[in-house]
Amino acid sequence: MHHTKTPQPRALGDHTWRDRAACSSTPHHQVDPELFFPEPDEVDRIREAKTLCAQCPVRRVCLDAALENGDSAGIRGGMTEEEREPLHKKLEHRLDYGRVNEVLAGRDIHLTKAERRAVARAAYQAELPASRLAWLLKITEEHAEKLYRRTRREIRNRAVEEEEKVDKTPRSQPHALPVREDLGTAA
Repeated sequence: MHHTKTPQPRALGDHTWRDRAACSSTPHHQVDPELFFPEPDEVDRIREAKTLCAQCPVRRVCLDAALENGDSAGIRGGMTEEEREPLHKKLEHRLDYGRVNEVLAGRDIHLTKAERRAVARAAYQAELPASRLAWLLKITEEHAEKLYRRTRREIRNRAVEEEEKVDKTPRSQPHALPVREDLGTAA
């Protein structure tokens, strides 16, 4: 069984991935950057750009960068503006545990709101000091303490909700003893 390795997320401010992009021009491979900014009805140009994207070793990183930077113009990561639009809208809810683990390991990468909450929860559960969470998320220690308080409340509230669900679960009623009328008549 062959597993495709998930590309490592780019570090904050890292643009070196662009050097490996299929769309980057070299003396032996000239690419017109305008190819990636076609009009919606220029089907041949769109197909040509997407064909180049399909062979790109950093296509996923390009797409992530477009989403994370709010780049909505042109073809990025093999997708047109219209194809990326729903992803832009959903980005803040993306929760990729690979990215969360990268940050917990000390890498500086772009995180969504959901991923930042997951880092805070994991750090809290691992009993990391607030100073470490602050360093991981590039925030103040006071903000990290606030995140820990919120995480503590969320965990407590979830436990209470689970307890309430258990209390509301209908328990099986003990079978009542049959009364004389229920027994019927003997033959």
